[in-house]
Amino acid sequence: MKDFRIQYNFLEKELQEEILKNGVLKTFEINEPLVREGQFISSFPLILEGLIRISRTSEEGNELLLYYLRENEVCAMSLTCCMANMKSSIMAIAEQPTEVILLPVNLLEKWMCEYTTWRQFVMQSYQIRFRELINTVDSLAFLKLDERLVKYFKDRHQKSGNSTFSGTHQYLALHLNTSREVISRLLKKLEKDGKIELSRNFIDFSGLL
Repeated sequence: MKDFRIQYNFLEKELQEEILKNGVLKTFEINEPLVREGQFISSFPLILEGLIRISRTSEEGNELLLYYLRENEVCAMSLTCCMANMKSSIMAIAEQPTEVILLPVNLLEKWMCEYTTWRQFVMQSYQIRFRELINTVDSLAFLKLDERLVKYFKDRHQKSGNSTFSGTHQYLALHLNTSREVISRLLKKLEKDGKIELSRNFIDFSGLL
């Protein structure tokens, strides 16, 4: 909670006090879910530190990455579900150890009416997330799979600052909705071209940046 007032100093002081009074501080470990598809959301995360992956899953278990969230960002899709009392249509998973303040959903709409800065923050978040969703649709429609793989790494770097990936080829395949064999072949080609370095469950993609 120490850094909250600094990170969110653009919010009215009265709203900051309400958040500190009503919010619950919680840390999520890597791959721990914050929100699951199909559940009602009882508390809304305000990110202090870390990285969250927002995605949807198919019946086969494949995952479609929609966008990432970091500090000073909120999930517009989750916010919509909260305010409309709808079941979540997305899944939110911690990509890194992530610290959040969990806010009671019944206060979110009230704050929209009472606090100008909260309303501006939410509306700006809607605009940013909408552009990111458009980019996701464009990638699926217009980019080849090898281009989508490169974009996946670049997007991770843009949000997290990291130029390495720790995980399996199967993990990448699930996120890009393809097979492990295809991902392995594409990674081998990138390695041959000198753009990435491969080792067991680890990829250095600094050569793409």
